[in-house]
Amino acid sequence: MTVVDNLMVGLETALTFQNLIYCLIGVTVGMVVGVLPGIGHLTAISLLLPLTFYAPVTAGLVMLAGIYYGAQYGGSIASIMINMPGTASSAVICLDGYPMTRQGKAGTALIITPIASFGGSCIAILLLILLSPPLARAALSFHSADYFSMMALGLVAAGTLIQGSKFIGAASVAVGLLLGIVGTDVSSGTMRFTFGAPQLFDGISIVVIAMAFFGVTEVMTSIGKVRDHALNAKVTLRSMMPSRKDLAESRFPILRGSAVGSAVGILPGAGGGSMAAFMAYAVEKRLSRTPEKFGNGAIAGISAPEAANNAAAQSAFIPTLTLGIPGDAIMALILGALLVHGITP
Repeated sequence: MTVVDNLMVGLETALTFQNLIYCLIGVTVGMVVGVLPGIGHLTAISLLLPLTFYAPVTAGLVMLAGIYYGAQYGGSIASIMINMPGTASSAVICLDGYPMTRQGKAGTALIITPIASFGGSCIAILLLILLSPPLARAALSFHSADYFSMMALGLVAAGTLIQGSKFIGAASVAVGLLLGIVGTDVSSGTMRFTFGAPQLFDGISIVVIAMAFFGVTEVMTSIGKVRDHALNAKVTLRSMMPSRKDLAESRFPILRGSAVGSAVGILPGAGGGSMAAFMAYAVEKRLSRTPEKFGNGAIAGISAPEAANNAAAQSAFIPTLTLGIPGDAIMALILGALLVHGITP
């Protein structure tokens, strides 16, 4: 069968009434889970995985994928509206999403987010359809040195996000590495810096850290302050629509973010959307003619990382389906669901 024939068969399967209903259920649950900080799509998919045993195979997998994508957008809603990322990959959205809310542009940010998500997903889907075999072979060519270089690039990109002193950025990355060491070593099973506390055996949750740095600090700093007039402004449908300028400023960031997310997503175990989002944000800040706007409500600071994390989520299916190697923890669960239903990638 040709690519077009396979695409038509896929569309015919996806657009059945039953699969659309399961997709709607999955996306709705995912959005609710994503908005609630601290739960995350990994927990939601783990809890709902047994439900797929009693559903048709295709419909169950569609529902799991819907939860995955819905949580991506739900996490961005929490980041934009209350400065508390619902998922790890949406933490970078706080940097410009919440400042836009304080400027009375929350509606614009919320509309740009699904546009960027849709754009990033579509580009990654095209790659999945057209280039899965060669991309899978390219992913297999990566060795330990290449993965180390990718991780180092991601850490350097995260360090450049700090406004002002580069030393503070490097120190923040170092603190993050120290926190990441805590937990069970995946290779040897050795407990590192857990001090005998069972709660630390699984490591320190990045979502909890993000909530502490973004959400709790925002609550503490706003105690006793007069509410911003922009937050009380009347919201209309027209005020939520992005202007032509906003759409023009988002066009190339979406394309670049999609490229970054697709490149990161095909690498097995590379971290998926979180690394892609931070790398895309760093790229946009570096290429922007007005880098001082980043952190103060830059529209590119939302569109690029949102496109990147959705492209990474989609392209993570490439090594999962073609090689049987999960791209991240979510893909490992979905791979398990495939194997349970007798489907071996």
